[in-house]
Amino acid sequence: MGNSGLKQHYETAKKTGVLKISQQKLTEFPASLKQLEPLLRTLDLSENRFIMIPKEIGSFRLLKHLNLNQNRLISLPESVGDLSKLESLSVCANKLTVLPPSLSNLSNLKQVYISDNQISEFPLMFCGLRHLDVLDLSKNKITEVPAGVSDIHVTELNLNQNQVSYLSENIADCPRLKTLRLEENCLQLAAICPRILADSKISVLALDGNLFDMKSLTETEGYDRYMDRYTAVKKKMF
Repeated sequence: MGNSGLKQHYETAKKTGVLKISQQKLTEFPASLKQLEPLLRTLDLSENRFIMIPKEIGSFRLLKHLNLNQNRLISLPESVGDLSKLESLSVCANKLTVLPPSLSNLSNLKQVYISDNQISEFPLMFCGLRHLDVLDLSKNKITEVPAGVSDIHVTELNLNQNQVSYLSENIADCPRLKTLRLEENCLQLAAICPRILADSKISVLALDGNLFDMKSLTETEGYDRYMDRYTAVKKKMF
């Protein structure tokens, strides 16, 4: 995109607070973006060729929505944690292996999408964020869901297509978790603790494509109580 094209986008952004410059083959953060610091609420830089985002991103304090999908990012700067108003963060289809601990500062986050990266450890920095509703970690390399997960406040957690072989029973203590997606992982039936089925608030537990037959799950202790919750939710939908 030439300077004239960018200028036109900037003029629009000054009126709307929304800037979308995707599919432009950008490799570097445009320096001219700085002029929009006090205005931007939505920034979409998806489908470019960024390997990194500069620490200056933390200066965009009014940002509520940040989309960095489909770039070549290998990391995110700690300064992302300064975006105190951020409500949605989307970094799908990049090459991220770790996430900055500073994300734990983003108390207004509602939706986080990190699908299709190289994350190998469950990102516990999202625990304690009380407004976070959806956390999508599908298509990564996560091998276990640790005990610390009990303090995550999401209503939906997507871990489809990872390498999860261990699931802490503490996930039963998640205060708001209703949908847990664990399809196409490496779970044995023994990894599904009866407490998860009997005592959690989970009403949708997606487990197809693991190392056990789904029929055998129906004979697991606590399954009837899980089905009661599942059926009650379905009834509400009709």
